[in-house]
Amino acid sequence: MKTLFLSLVISTLLSLSLSKELCNSHDKKVLLQIKKHFGDPYLLASWKSDTDCCKAWYQVECDSTSNRIISLTIFAGNLSGQIPAAVGDLPYLQTLVFRKLTDVTGPIQPAIAKLVRLNFLRLDRLNLTGTVPGFLSKLKKLTFLDLSFNGLSGSIPSSLALLPNLAALHLDRNRLTGSIPESFGTFKGSVPGLYLSHNQLTGEIPASLGNMDFIVIDLSRNKLVGDASMLFGLNKTTGSVYLSRNILEFNLSNVAFPSGLENLDISHNKIFGSIPPQMTQIPLQSLNMSYNRLCGQIPVGGKLQSFDYSTYFHNRCLCGVPLENCK
Repeated sequence: MKTLFLSLVISTLLSLSLSKELCNSHDKKVLLQIKKHFGDPYLLASWKSDTDCCKAWYQVECDSTSNRIISLTIFAGNLSGQIPAAVGDLPYLQTLVFRKLTDVTGPIQPAIAKLVRLNFLRLDRLNLTGTVPGFLSKLKKLTFLDLSFNGLSGSIPSSLALLPNLAALHLDRNRLTGSIPESFGTFKGSVPGLYLSHNQLTGEIPASLGNMDFIVIDLSRNKLVGDASMLFGLNKTTGSVYLSRNILEFNLSNVAFPSGLENLDISHNKIFGSIPPQMTQIPLQSLNMSYNRLCGQIPVGGKLQSFDYSTYFHNRCLCGVPLENCK
């Protein structure tokens, strides 16, 4: 009899522990507000008031200890409207992603500034407008910031250089204007991969960027002028540099390239001089120097002859394999 009673108690406790909802009631209420804001879309169909958000809901993740919502990732579906202010009421959020949702519009939600634990913010391939807000620089734990493929305009806030842990900054494919901030040569802590391509940025590349060792830097398809040689250097670990389709004008002859450079595109500029012989020692995987004002013989060796003529054509007087022989 005693054994039967004990087994009944254990069984009851076990069923109670299994049925106990893990989801924090505040977080659940906020998520249901977000769902309602978007008009109860099919994409969020798993978000039901009578189920546990830590066990049965897609697009969210709970912390294994506290059971607070730490990740909200809404990706590729039929969703329309602005990002709601309620996202700022998930105080333990570390990851916030809205992407590939072209009917999500409006400005970058100011309430995101409250998410001080955020380390991953991705709002890309939406239809966001307005400016890149300066408040993003207050999110000191950010390691990844992606606002690409939107309709953002205005200038780039110089305060983004105050983010001490940033590993990647994607502002590419927007309508940003003005110059590259001088402060981008003073990133403290980690130096982010810098993606600013396909905008309408003007002026010269700040000389201060020469102080940085960017693993990747993409400034292509803007309206930048002048010198870009400061981005290179023998002692840098830069692996990829993309500068195509600007109005850059500098002498390539004396540029010292990083020894590990793998991808280089300087096409469609006004770059002059000759190709430095040091380029034969670089492990290039992709190269485009076409549509410039380069002259002289293409140095023989390394990877330089493995690329076809389109890598070098439409220059002033480049010659040698894979182009015509030098006269």
